[in-house]
Amino acid sequence: MSEDILREAAKWRKDGRGVALATVVSTWGSSPRPVGSQLAVDDKGVFIGSVSGGCIEGAVIKEALDAIAGGRPRLLDFGVTNEQAWDVGLACGGKVQVFVERLE
Repeated sequence: MSEDILREAAKWRKDGRGVALATVVSTWGSSPRPVGSQLAVDDKGVFIGSVSGGCIEGAVIKEALDAIAGGRPRLLDFGVTNEQAWDVGLACGGKVQVFVERLE
């Protein structure tokens, strides 16, 4: 699956689209997706893959679009004690860190 995500992201870049890649870099406790899970997003908000099974995808996609526009990578933290995690639905009792970077 990861190869499909990277292949699609490379195709989008070749087509001239802005692209960001989000990767789960750490988890703790009950997390929706394992380390290494990826989500690619283009500059129109089209995406492929998953970093959370849906519960934080919207927030990650927003950050990916910001990374495409501004070029700065970011490390996102979501967890049971994080107010934003509750807002986006990560009530699974775990923690997940997602690294988001624009692909050049």
